[in-house]
Amino acid sequence: MQYLFTERAHLMCPNMCFGIVMVVSWSYNASKIRATIAALTEAHPFLKAVLKFTAENKAYYHITERSQVELLLQDQEVRAIDDASVMAEYERLTSRDWNLLEDGLLKVAAWPMGGQTCFLLVFHHLLADGRGALGLAQELADHYALGVQPHPVEEQLIASKQDMPADSELPFISRTLVRRANKTWVKEKQKLTYQAYHACAEAFLEKDVIKHEIAHVPQEELDQILKSCHEHEVTLNDYLLAEMMIKEGTEKVIMACDLRERLPKYKEGALGNYSTAFSVVIKQKKKDLFVLAKAVHKQVRKIMEDPSALWLVLQCYADLDPGLLDAAWISCQGDFPSKAGKFIGSMFFGFTAAKGHSITNLGRMESRSITEGFFIPPASPAIKKTLGVLTVNGTMTVCSSER
Repeated sequence: MQYLFTERAHLMCPNMCFGIVMVVSWSYNASKIRATIAALTEAHPFLKAVLKFTAENKAYYHITERSQVELLLQDQEVRAIDDASVMAEYERLTSRDWNLLEDGLLKVAAWPMGGQTCFLLVFHHLLADGRGALGLAQELADHYALGVQPHPVEEQLIASKQDMPADSELPFISRTLVRRANKTWVKEKQKLTYQAYHACAEAFLEKDVIKHEIAHVPQEELDQILKSCHEHEVTLNDYLLAEMMIKEGTEKVIMACDLRERLPKYKEGALGNYSTAFSVVIKQKKKDLFVLAKAVHKQVRKIMEDPSALWLVLQCYADLDPGLLDAAWISCQGDFPSKAGKFIGSMFFGFTAAKGHSITNLGRMESRSITEGFFIPPASPAIKKTLGVLTVNGTMTVCSSER
């Protein structure tokens, strides 16, 4: 039984969906698309899953006997990967809260595009993080265009604190606050049902307007940026974080980080969430991009080398009572009367106001089956603006989700 552990933070929080759009080098063929989705489903059990709860309020992936992927085949042709109809479909699919007791964790739309096929994959964060989603997208493209069969792989999630490094425990103050909140939650004798959360999330999404913008950086321009980064001894990610700080006038940007290489139980190609996030805070008045990027580089390196900082968010999820974790967002909305939930939601997750900025960079890929692609990042209720970055065959595309 695969129980939700660190993933549970994404269970009762709206807007935890994100997208990958890609153009695959094979002409549109509805029956071939169906066959590809069927092959993926047989290789990845979570594509057959919905969510269930035990009597003890433990959430788990319930593997059914059939695919739970929603497939939406479109007749009209699109002219470009960022065609308005593609983005309109993404916004339609994410304008409501998915009922995970009934809905699957992946929705796929496809359009003809010249002699190729444009795919939109919309993931719930419980199915995969960005890196895992990109891997599944590559599997889809390789099967559809090249006939490569997906390899079955057993999902092995983070299942307990023992799966995290021993020296990654919460710092004393954070641990004390979490324990106090847990005790308050127990005294409150509260229990939030998924149905109550779902109704609140639906009402929230009816009013929550997310604007998306897409910018393509061609290879020549990207090569120049990379050359400058090399000269200043910073990474492209450092550059992007510093640039966001300057453009948005913020001292703090949240950065997503992949943990696969640090998890011995992870099996290549497995779905599930193997990522964390941490805050990069640079308090300086200088606006020189590369001076700021160097400061970012130094802080990111320091966090990456400190397990208590790198694993902070996941350790917080692990130490919180699961029911309290579920109640964090809805308590900040005023729709669930819990002092413990409101404290955790405001103090730890910033759910009282959408003020945050974040970046998720899925990196660079070269592909024979995918000719173009970009990543649409999730718009967490705590985030004002987030950037999703993906580089495919030399072209970097930056997609923003902004309130």
